Amino acid sequence: MDIDYGKCWDTSKKSWKSTLILAYQSLGVVYGDLSISPLYVYKSTFAEDIHHSETNEEIFGVLSFVFWTLTLVPLFKYVFIVLRADDNGEGGTFALYSLICRHAKVSLLPNRQVADEALSTYKLEHPPEMKNSSKLKLLLEKHKSLHTALLILVLLGTCMVIGDGLLTPAISVFSAVSGLELSMSREHHQYAVIPITCFILVCLFALQHYGTHRVGFVFAPIVMTWLLCISALGLYNIIHWNPQVYKALSPYYMVKFLKKTRKGGWMSLGGILLCITGSEAMFADLGHFSYTAIQIAFTFLVYPALILAYMGQAAFLSKHHHTIHKIGFYVSVPDVVRWPVLVIAILASVVGSQAIISGTFSIINQSQSLGCFPRVKVVHTNAKIHGQIYIPEINWILMILCVAVTIGFRDTKHMGNASGLAVMAVMLVTTCLTSLVIILCWNKPPILALGFLLVFGSIELLYFSASVIKFLEGAWLPILLALFLVTVMFVWHYATVKKYEYDLHNKVSLEWLLALGPSLGITRVPGIGLVFTDLTSGIPANFSRFVTNLPAYHRILVFVCVKSVPVPFVPPAERYLVGRVGPAAHRSYRCIVRYGYRDVHQDVDSFESELVSKLADFIRYDWYKAHGIIDACNEDDCSRSGASSGECRLTVIGTLDLSGTPAFELEETMQPASVSVGFPTVESVIEMQPVERRVRFAIDNESEVDSRDEMSSQLQEELEDLYTAQQAGTAFVLGHSHVKAKQGSSVLKRLAINYGYNFLRRNCRGADVSLKVPPASLLEVGMVYIV
Repeated sequence: MDIDYGKCWDTSKKSWKSTLILAYQSLGVVYGDLSISPLYVYKSTFAEDIHHSETNEEIFGVLSFVFWTLTLVPLFKYVFIVLRADDNGEGGTFALYSLICRHAKVSLLPNRQVADEALSTYKLEHPPEMKNSSKLKLLLEKHKSLHTALLILVLLGTCMVIGDGLLTPAISVFSAVSGLELSMSREHHQYAVIPITCFILVCLFALQHYGTHRVGFVFAPIVMTWLLCISALGLYNIIHWNPQVYKALSPYYMVKFLKKTRKGGWMSLGGILLCITGSEAMFADLGHFSYTAIQIAFTFLVYPALILAYMGQAAFLSKHHHTIHKIGFYVSVPDVVRWPVLVIAILASVVGSQAIISGTFSIINQSQSLGCFPRVKVVHTNAKIHGQIYIPEINWILMILCVAVTIGFRDTKHMGNASGLAVMAVMLVTTCLTSLVIILCWNKPPILALGFLLVFGSIELLYFSASVIKFLEGAWLPILLALFLVTVMFVWHYATVKKYEYDLHNKVSLEWLLALGPSLGITRVPGIGLVFTDLTSGIPANFSRFVTNLPAYHRILVFVCVKSVPVPFVPPAERYLVGRVGPAAHRSYRCIVRYGYRDVHQDVDSFESELVSKLADFIRYDWYKAHGIIDACNEDDCSRSGASSGECRLTVIGTLDLSGTPAFELEETMQPASVSVGFPTVESVIEMQPVERRVRFAIDNESEVDSRDEMSSQLQEELEDLYTAQQAGTAFVLGHSHVKAKQGSSVLKRLAINYGYNFLRRNCRGADVSLKVPPASLLEVGMVYIV
């Protein structure tokens, strides 16, 4: 399966009508979580820290805080600034990290190549060197500890998103169902809300494997109905109870609120911040829509609806100081429409929960692609719509934890404290990374980045401090979960990098491979042998071990490296880098398959057939070029740094049809989407100026006629060998590794490698499962890594 890369919706030439349709569709995907926050904000805020009094200073102060928080964070920060920091249309924590890694050499990803910088999605938007960013860039590149700190910051943000995926469904559904308390006695209510909430959550997670495309078309109408509903309720309460409530939008009421409530008011900010839960989804889901569509939907519908909803609740409460029930959303709903509103609220909470669950699957898949998460099974629930995935293991773990949180906390206060801390931690990470993007990628003056960091960072730190202080009242959960997940992800990433370094230092030479033959008792058997390795040059140690124990290897030998590059998508025409290993008669090749962090990996059947097709195209191209039929202009000079002789050039094999002998001249320069030629493979990152590479095919009819007879037999023989081997079958040679810390390592390293990593490796999906290799075609080579 090879889904089109890039955005699901190409809006570059869309009309305003199409943009408005996208804005409408974004309601169900992006704004479900944010739109249901009125269910629990006031209830969490007035839980214990402050109390509603006759003076109304508390309720008006809270409304003022809610208004300015919604205005400054989602509207100003995200809609007008952060959404512009997209990575080829993609948003989220990894998009920011990817942008920074491309503009400064701070990535810890192994096996990077100069050829990666020629990808069309890798192009830098601004000139790389400016005085404003050079000092910071040099500082970041110089100290490897800063690389590690940056990665840990990204992992922390990722873990908090996962924590939000656990907490949001619990608090959303619980708050929606809690509306039943107004329709039944307290005794019946406490025994009804928890079971009903757990039942809805179990059903929600149990239906995940069907994908959202089956019911996704109703998401936008549900959220739209909910937003119109809370807007209408807000207007009704404002007009009916207190038309003067708009005065509370003044910042003056925030000052009065803090003066009167002091420490209690500060602690209550942990409930107020829940009004912006789901704001990060605007950025994280940017790739599914367009910047304009998300901006329009929030500015003209979601934002006004939320403000009206909060003002309406405040207007009602300003005239009801001794309500029979606790402060909450449903007390301000008229009895006549309470049941319809309850139903719509439950449906909206399910939609909001679905959006964050899907986002959790997506970010775990991205983490896995960048080598920062143990391998898990990723199921693509829709072959046509990009990004709709399902991860069984994560789904059931989330379901169990979500139900456990609901049963364990049993109230909105503790759930809100936990959810609020997770939300603010993600926002702080986004603020820090965006500040780096402003300097390194946008080349703006550092004073602008500092201003952005100070303004929004101080707001978020204020709310974060109010959440942390409630550590024993629920905030411990996301902190504990984040510490556990960061440890798991960092240990996995550290061991992955160490394994790559071990492979790099223990690879064998090309001469060793070429020396293998009948004289040494080595035979070549029919078929294609795909040797998977992380190396982009040289012969991996697992292959030498394989030949040592089983003195035979396949007639067609392909060293395959499936690697991730720091871009969201790799165009299919630029995915395969193919080259020879040794002379043509040896029938050995190297193929590097590149994926972005949001790309969909192919299944094994399409991968095998496409790989053979790319090899055939490369063989034709290589023979044409060798005999002067194709003249590739503007090739890179052959760099042999870290590469063995005989395998220095790799060619990007795209969509050019080379199935027949060229019989015409191409007048125009080919686009990079067709074929690009000759990139040196290197083991370390080489800084280079971005150069646009194009290939021109100048075909001389006379030279074609003269050379056709000479090369035809050899070319046909090599292609025949390839297709005959394909018919004979394909074997997948993978390393089965066990990692040990070297003698003299610290206790912490021994614990992390010998116990932590090996436990994760034994209990996660194997590489063969991730690559969907048929068991009958699998050959595993045992390897012990001493790192």
